[in-house]
Order: sequence, then C-alpha cells, then structure tokens
Amino acid sequence: MKKWYSLLLIIIIGCSTNDKTKPNILFIMSDDHAYQAISAYDNRLINTPNIDRIANQGILFTNACVTNSICAPSRAVILTGKHSHLNGKIDNHAKFDDSQITFPQLFQKAGYQTAMFGKLHFGNNPKGVDDFFILPGQGSYINPKFLGKDKDTIITGYVTDVITDLTLDWFKTKRDKKKPFLMMYLHKAPHRAWWPSPDKFAEFYEKEFPEPETLFDDYLGRGTAAKKAEMNILTHMQYMHDSKVKPSAFEQMDKVEPEIVYIKSDGTFMRPNAQGFNRSFDRANKEQKEKYNVTLDKISDDFKTNWPKMNDKEKMRWKYQRYMQDYLATISSVDENIGRVLNYLEETGLDKNTIVVYTSDQGFYLGEHGWFDKRFIYNESFKTPLMIKWPNVIKPGTTSDEMVQNLDFAQTFLEAAMIKAPDDMQGKSLIPLLKGDFNKWDRDAVYYHYYEYPSVHMAKRHYGIVTKKFKLVHFYYDIDEWELYDRLKDPNEMNNVYNDSQYKDVVKKLTQELKEIRIKYKDSEELDKSFIY
Repeated sequence: MKKWYSLLLIIIIGCSTNDKTKPNILFIMSDDHAYQAISAYDNRLINTPNIDRIANQGILFTNACVTNSICAPSRAVILTGKHSHLNGKIDNHAKFDDSQITFPQLFQKAGYQTAMFGKLHFGNNPKGVDDFFILPGQGSYINPKFLGKDKDTIITGYVTDVITDLTLDWFKTKRDKKKPFLMMYLHKAPHRAWWPSPDKFAEFYEKEFPEPETLFDDYLGRGTAAKKAEMNILTHMQYMHDSKVKPSAFEQMDKVEPEIVYIKSDGTFMRPNAQGFNRSFDRANKEQKEKYNVTLDKISDDFKTNWPKMNDKEKMRWKYQRYMQDYLATISSVDENIGRVLNYLEETGLDKNTIVVYTSDQGFYLGEHGWFDKRFIYNESFKTPLMIKWPNVIKPGTTSDEMVQNLDFAQTFLEAAMIKAPDDMQGKSLIPLLKGDFNKWDRDAVYYHYYEYPSVHMAKRHYGIVTKKFKLVHFYYDIDEWELYDRLKDPNEMNNVYNDSQYKDVVKKLTQELKEIRIKYKDSEELDKSFIY
C-alpha cells in the first residue's frame, strides 16, 4: 500500500510540475511586413534592433512562406492550421467557416489564459479568447476604434502605440499568474496607406532609400499575370491616398494620372477623390493635424514644384521614395513598440518561460518588379518573416532555410504547450527545427493557392508548388499558363523557364509532385470551380 501511495504522489507531483513549466506564448504579427524591411534579413532599408533581438536570441527562418498571400485568408490559415479551401476564407470577402476549431480555443480549453489585441481582420468575437480589443476590419491608424469583449471604444493616439498599451496593460493588470498565457499581439502597420506617427512622418520624409534592381522591370521574361497586374508604383499608386499629396496641390494642374479604380465588396466600382486622402487624416484631432501638416505641406510643395517637370522615370522614383518613407516609418514604430513588450518580459522574468514569435501575415513588394502590394507566389509576397525565441530550447543565433509555412504555426504552438492537435490540421510542427533536430524534418516542398480575382490589383488566380530550388506555377480561371523559376540561378524570378528544354525533366517531376500535393491537401479542380463567382 505504501508503495502505491508513493507512486501516486510522484505522478501528482509530476503533473503539477508539468503544468507549471508549460511555456507562455507571445505571438506577434504585423500586417504586410516585408522581410526585406527587417535588418535581421537585410539592413539596406531600415534597422530594426528590437525585432532582431528575437532572431538573435532564437531562430531565423529564411524560407518561411504563406499558403495564400492576402490578409484575412492568411490569418484564417494561422488560426485553423488548414488551407484556405478547407477553412472557407479563400479571400478577403469570403465567409470564414466559424465551425472550424482554432488553436486559441484549444489553448483556452487546456487552461491557458488567452488574449488578443490589435488587428484580426475578420469577425468581431474571436473564439477561444478570454479578453480582446480588435480593430474592425482594416482599422484606422489615427485614433482607432476597437471592438471589445464588453464594449467598443475609440482610443486617442497612434494605433501601434495604442495596441502596445493595451497589451502591456493586460500583462500588468489582468494576467492570471497561476496560468500560462497565450497573447496574440497583432499590429495593423505597415498596411496600406502607411500613415506614420507625426514624429516618424517628419523623420523619415528626410530620408532617401536605395532602389531595388528590378524597379523598372518590363516583365518580358514572364507571362500574362505579371504584365496585367495593377500594382505598379508609377501607374497604380495614388498621389493622394498613398503619397499623401494634399488635394489642394492639384489645383490649376492640367493633367494628373488617373487614380486607380477600387472594386467594392459588392462588386461595384468606385473612383476615389479627395476622400481617398481624408479618410485617415480626418480622424486626427486639431493638435494631431497641426503636427501632420508640417510634413504634408512639404510633400505637397515638392509635388507642385517638381511634378510638371518630371518624366515617367522620375515620377516612378519620386513615388518610390514617398512609399518607402511612409512604409518604413510605420515599421520603425512597430519595432520600438515591440521593444517595449520585450523589455517588460525581461524586467519581470517572464521571458525565461515565454516563446516569442515574430511574423507577418505575408510578404510585400517594396518596389521589386515596380510593384507594391502582395498576392503573387513570386518571392517577395510569398515569403514572410519568421523568427522564434524559446530560452533553453532554441539555440540563439540559429538559422534555418527549410520550407516552412504559416500553416505550421498552430501545430507548433500546440505541441510546445503539450496540447493534442486535431487530426484534420494540415500543418507540420516546427518543434524538431526549434530543438535543432534537423534530421527529423522531411518536408521538401510547400503548396500555395491564391484565389481573389478579379480584385483591386487584378492578380490572377494561381496555385503552385515550391521547393528550395524551383517554383512551378499554374495561372488559371481566365488564362491557362504555366511558369517555372529556378530559385537558385534566378533569385529575382525574371525568367520563366517552363518551356526551356534544359528544364524538361524538372517540369515533369514537379508537375507530378504538384498533383500529389493537391491530393494531400484535399484541393482539386472541382473545388477550384466551386470558388469561381
């Protein structure tokens, strides 16, 4: 009897210890943050010392990517661990299947305290979250409105600061110290139209940034999709909405390039006017507007003075600099605010048992191929930043070039927290890579499928398979074109070699693998047709 009592005591103590050592998880995600704009990946555009801290203290993934490069679908994939065709959120307009189990629900059920602050992008009552303040839809940069668990509220301030304030307040006043936590700290920035805080707006307007070597790409080496996309900085980026030229600056001008036509969710068209500029700025109070106007007046004066004398190449360069000044200014605020949260974890000792993840919902074009926006399987939008630190588990300064996806996040977090993942999740836990067991990783290809067409940027529907060496893509719906890129020899993806005889065997092999991976992930031509509307 004494022997059985001792054994029972050991089991009880073991279970109790296990609960106490379950890691906390801080999941940090920004919106449209290009990996090129993180100095841990590339320091030519900006220095991001706080985001880099996560990479330096953990693992940096250089081949992390998404399954569908657009905001709401990417978030649905992360929450469910399932591809878009199974969770229902194929594009920003389709309804998310809310019968799907999300990983926060599983954490909550397992005894974790859960919270979410910032941008979710779809829905107004996230499942499995004990406490939240989320932006409605895209949300606003200036004096944002938040949907709360108990009430909605408008908070005066700059959105990146406000989201961080809410997060830190939860840590300081609402965290249950008896439970492990799952905190989802989700930034709106740097989503279009890239409104910085007034001080960053002024600071970055004075900076000049290097141009990408493919800024003036003519798309001759690729197919119809690249040629027809409407995301060119010169012809599709708007002077008011994006470059923030005041409407008054257009007075007495004979001609200005037409602003891009927007497609609304009901399928009708609208052309923005001065409201394209005012929607963000009008949220500012008098004091905020006075601060913004100092820089806005400089931009408009520069435009009025120089625009009539510029040729198309000079206009492209002018717009690129305005784009980078504002985009990178918003990221500078994200980095500083992440530093605030990381500092709090370290000051309180919470960092010792907290997994910290930094990622984006997808990549973004920063002038590569002359583009802004995302959507394509091409490199800059397909790849996404990903770095994870986990003290005493991940060796600091580790780098991995394995093919990993946002599809893998849910199962990774669940395994780290010792929670069983549902059998229908489609990802692959990254735990072996985090622990340095690289031999246990056996994935050599990932699957991608983009659906939203027609859309504001007219990126055509396509799906494909990507390995470390190659990328095979099928564009369909209103065209039927194939593209193959040699990722090692042609990292800028300038030349489609699908019809090159030297790649005949590669095409044959990858075409078969693409068929097999579509079967594996339960995607099919029948499903493709069902999503055409």
